[in-house]
Amino acid sequence: MYDNNKIIPGLIVFVGLITFPIWYGFGSAGHLPIPEKSTKSKECVESVEYMRTSHMVLLNTWRDGIVRMGETRHGETADGTPYVRSLQKGCMNCHTSKKKFCDECHTYASVKPYCWDCHLQPKETN
Repeated sequence: MYDNNKIIPGLIVFVGLITFPIWYGFGSAGHLPIPEKSTKSKECVESVEYMRTSHMVLLNTWRDGIVRMGETRHGETADGTPYVRSLQKGCMNCHTSKKKFCDECHTYASVKPYCWDCHLQPKETN
């Protein structure tokens, strides 16, 4: 080993460069999404915590009930306010901007929902 004084620093630099992407962003979650709040109603069909974590389960339950089982009943919030079980006539009635509401979190989470494969996308209004 004639080049010990070059090998050890070279290995340190190599390991530092290879592991740089791992430790550079350590502890940072990045820009957190802030979805637009409802413009028409103060209460959603479920709690905010439930909607953040399980809205896809709720939408799939609605879809299965309406499309596959033929259920046509409407729902009620916790305080008794009636709502339409529908993505376009229910959710998008209050949350009017797909870009500012849906896309804000879906882009952050790198999720590509298939809702708009069947449903018409709402027209964006500033």
